Amino acid sequence: MSWIGDNTGLIWTQLGQHIYLSLIPMVLGLLISVPLGYVATRFSWLANPLVALGGVLYSLPSIALFIVLPAIIGTKVLSQANIIIALTIYAVSLLIRNVIDGLRSVPEDVLQAAVSVGYGTLRRVVTIDLPIAVPVIFTGLRVVTVANISMVSVGAIIGVGGLGQLFTLGFQQDFLTPIVVGVVLSLALALIADILLVGLQRLLTPWARAVAPVKEVLR
Repeated sequence: MSWIGDNTGLIWTQLGQHIYLSLIPMVLGLLISVPLGYVATRFSWLANPLVALGGVLYSLPSIALFIVLPAIIGTKVLSQANIIIALTIYAVSLLIRNVIDGLRSVPEDVLQAAVSVGYGTLRRVVTIDLPIAVPVIFTGLRVVTVANISMVSVGAIIGVGGLGQLFTLGFQQDFLTPIVVGVVLSLALALIADILLVGLQRLLTPWARAVAPVKEVLR
């Protein structure tokens, strides 16, 4: 416990870095996946290649990607950009399937009704397609978030890893406390992030909360 008290600043710094390195790729991955998924639903022949490419990219070992990226994009080895870009690639790889499935789940009669009352493409996508697709998209987003929180720690190998730095410190000093602190905080961060995403999903889909009581009454 004395180590924790003496290193509170270090712990908070690494936790803040971990949140930043996990959150930014998640947001970027979502912003990239949504338009890609929409294009894939408009041009159905693109869907399978995009999903297959996502599977291939996600299969790349994170350690190798963290090390190789600086040589490809010209960044410094210790740059946080390497972690952010790598995790964004993984995020898009996972999310693209969910976005496509979510947009495809919009009933055809709903789409036709929107067109018949004069909805333009952008308005329809924003106000109808995406809200209906939210549950499916958020299923993937929750997986991406937890995966990112886990993989950020691997970045400690190149010197940028948030809570992973505590693992490195513990192994170097043969001291268990930093490792335990890093593990506990990583698990807590993943749990809190998942709870927040569930809450955000409920906020974005108020009609889902209204349907459940109706179903219970009908039973």
